[in-house]
Amino acid sequence: MSPAEGLAAELNMTLKFFKNSMGVFDEADSGFAPQPEMFTVAAQVDHIAGTVDWFLEGAFGAGWDMNFDVHLAACRDATSLEASMSKLEASFAKAVEVVGGASQADLFAPIADTQIMDGAPRAAIVSAITDHTAHHRGALTVYARLLGKEPAMPYS
Repeated sequence: MSPAEGLAAELNMTLKFFKNSMGVFDEADSGFAPQPEMFTVAAQVDHIAGTVDWFLEGAFGAGWDMNFDVHLAACRDATSLEASMSKLEASFAKAVEVVGGASQADLFAPIADTQIMDGAPRAAIVSAITDHTAHHRGALTVYARLLGKEPAMPYS
């Protein structure tokens, strides 16, 4: 397996684990948040999708868009879990396409925009995407339990 294939597999596995945990939610849960100032279920998923896109653009595109207030406001507008999950799947598909299709030289070239992950190779975004997604997967399992639901083991 090439490095690109391995990284693409990690992205696919990350999405699979996330979807396993999310299987407990339904569309009626879209607007749930434990506190009014917190992300809703739909907003959490929308945020993850946007962050996958952000990492991809930061490493392989024009660079890091550091306007976090705009990113966070857009996430808070998410009202449909179904729509946010579709966005997430599209974001991961694009990341798999870009990372999985990259040459070894491209993967291990340093990220040009040094604002974030200074000196890291482009391939490093895969670990960052995995870590960020796992962080929100954990938060969403707490949301599920607050709703009286028991999320599935993500790794099964």
